[in-house]
Amino acid sequence: MNLPNKITVSRVCLIPLFMIVVLIDFGWGNVTLLGDSIPVNHLVGAAIFIIASVTDFIDGYYARKYNLVTNFGKFLDPLADKLLVSSALIILTDFNYVPAWITIVIISREFAVTGLRMILAGSGEVHAAAMLGKIKTWAQIVAISAYFLHDFPLNFLPFSIADVALWVALFYTVYSGWDYFYKNRDVLIKSM
Repeated sequence: MNLPNKITVSRVCLIPLFMIVVLIDFGWGNVTLLGDSIPVNHLVGAAIFIIASVTDFIDGYYARKYNLVTNFGKFLDPLADKLLVSSALIILTDFNYVPAWITIVIISREFAVTGLRMILAGSGEVHAAAMLGKIKTWAQIVAISAYFLHDFPLNFLPFSIADVALWVALFYTVYSGWDYFYKNRDVLIKSM
């Protein structure tokens, strides 16, 4: 297993740690940042989530720079993103930060695109994530991070950065999903 794939696997391994930190009350209390009280477990969870998310850039950078792109990496990298984002969104929905319908739309799109990727792989094609998919992923990461950070350090604004980022993420989630299916419609139709 090459270095980029090891980094991607490490991202998958950080997901249970993130979930444990955020979901279990260790009695860490709160910290006040710019007048907003943030639970320490949210702050630590956000740090783990951000570290895991940044590895998405790092593994891709090394894979391209050193010509270490593999079909395993093309498959696992977007799957790791989906697992990380889905687990965070489900937790945020449970905390009543994110409406359930938005979480359902985002996760449904991820299942649908993963299913299409399986069909494409069955026809001998493996597609790396396109630019719209990358924008979608980063918008989701910004929204999720902002929710766990309670909009810190921009919590002084008269609107929620997390809410704005979530709507941007929702737009790119739907648009990139439609684009992916549209561009691969011939393979999809042939498989029916």
